[in-house]
Amino acid sequence: MTLDQSAFEALADETLERFMDVIDEKLGDRLDVDLMGGILAIELVSGGQYVISKHAPNRQIWMSSPLSGAAHFAYDLESGKWANTRGGGDLAESLAAELAAATGAGGGEGGLKL
Repeated sequence: MTLDQSAFEALADETLERFMDVIDEKLGDRLDVDLMGGILAIELVSGGQYVISKHAPNRQIWMSSPLSGAAHFAYDLESGKWANTRGGGDLAESLAAELAAATGAGGGEGGLKL
């Protein structure tokens, strides 16, 4: 079973808004984060940039990372997570780990949780 278009839009918007809020609160002094038109842009002090956006035709969220390159994530109804379409984890965990490494914020207990 897959998401219908309206469910995809609602889940994707909620996910991007949550990421924006948490990243700004926890790492706002270490990077710039902006959400506009369904595109979340995260600019690292080092100059690298993440772009995370909805891709409605495929009902996926796409991430472009300066560390790991491009990845596509589809919502898994069973786990309730955005799963990498090529394997290798989910969007929230992948992004949190990369941002922790890129900013030196640490991802251990009490670390960045998206």
